[in-house]
Amino acid sequence: MELEKYSFGIGDRFGYQGKAQLEAVKKANSYGIEIIPVWNKSFREHSIIHTCPADTRKEADQAVKELNWSQPYYVDADHINLSNVDDFIENSDFFTLDVADYIDKTSEKQKTDAFLDRNRKYLGELLIPGIESPFRITLEELEKIARKFLFAIQEAKKIYDYISEKKGKENFIPEISIDEVDLPQTPVELFFILSAISMFGIPVQTIAPKFTGRFNKGVDYAGNIDQFAKEFEEDLLVIDFAIKEFGLPANLKLSVHSGSDKFSIYPVMGKLIRKYDKGIHIKTAGTTWLEELIGLALAGGEALAMVKLIYSKGFERFEELCAPYSAVIDIDRAKLPVSSEVNKWSSEKLADSIRHIPDHPEYNPHVRQLLHISYKIAAEFGNRYLNMLDKYSEIISEEVKENIYGRHIRRLFSGV
Repeated sequence: MELEKYSFGIGDRFGYQGKAQLEAVKKANSYGIEIIPVWNKSFREHSIIHTCPADTRKEADQAVKELNWSQPYYVDADHINLSNVDDFIENSDFFTLDVADYIDKTSEKQKTDAFLDRNRKYLGELLIPGIESPFRITLEELEKIARKFLFAIQEAKKIYDYISEKKGKENFIPEISIDEVDLPQTPVELFFILSAISMFGIPVQTIAPKFTGRFNKGVDYAGNIDQFAKEFEEDLLVIDFAIKEFGLPANLKLSVHSGSDKFSIYPVMGKLIRKYDKGIHIKTAGTTWLEELIGLALAGGEALAMVKLIYSKGFERFEELCAPYSAVIDIDRAKLPVSSEVNKWSSEKLADSIRHIPDHPEYNPHVRQLLHISYKIAAEFGNRYLNMLDKYSEIISEEVKENIYGRHIRRLFSGV
């Protein structure tokens, strides 16, 4: 399988919005922007919501059938490793190999020596076409990169080989994820990470590094946009050079995780991928669930009451819900209204507080982030919540489509 140039990861917590998501992608395609949908859902999400990978495959297949989608589409086993990959083998054809937990673990000396020997020719000045100033590479730096990343890439090879044995290497798309770590990778580190990927023979088609700045869940990018632009551009050029140097797949491209709602950098990324005629994969997993809440809030009555109840319980269980996401949220508890206040809000006020329109006077990024991580509560309501998704599907689907097409795709591809 060969992943197309532009692809969007359209994650869906509860698996009810596949058709609306695909309608947004179809709308973009009608304007000449050929985007391929990738339904992604992680082991953690399945565990919390009590779904399984077969449910994600069913959602994707059903949406494709109902909308007569004739182009490729994929189902992503998101952030998997050897401990949980078996659950995804049958129903996935895109595998995000998450090796962040193996960074900074030491590889055996033989592998390290082979890596160093392979890359000695880059010692001194490394000039990458398109990047104005050469990088200065020392043996000490190369050894440091080996100590930090080589074992992780070796682990990615084990996962890749396992999936290949089960599915056949031609029957899936491999992505490597190194984004869920504390520090961003520099363009130089990315270059030698790609060298290691080539050394171990992994035909990776997308790679998800950690970029400069904060990619908090469900809200805009926080950081120096000029620095991000410089780094993103250099990463594109590094990948282009690495493809030629290391014989990596020609369609290898950057993958942006937690890419949903990073509105301030979408024009930057769009401009640069057009400048260099490069592809991109963006994961927009979490915010579809928030669009469900917005739709339910607008529906009023019992649906509005459900959203208020989820917020109330999320407010009460703040520490519990925040703990797994502490590195990717930034919630000021003092800016969260108490539940008794939210209970007085109208449909429009609650929806406007959640909907990600940063310059709207009612928008509250702290409310939005708290609800983003409160999907566990909705899952605990079981059919009580799911039945409302059915009952109010029409109003919800409009919010989902506008979120993906209007606020994401249009920002990345100006003019559609």
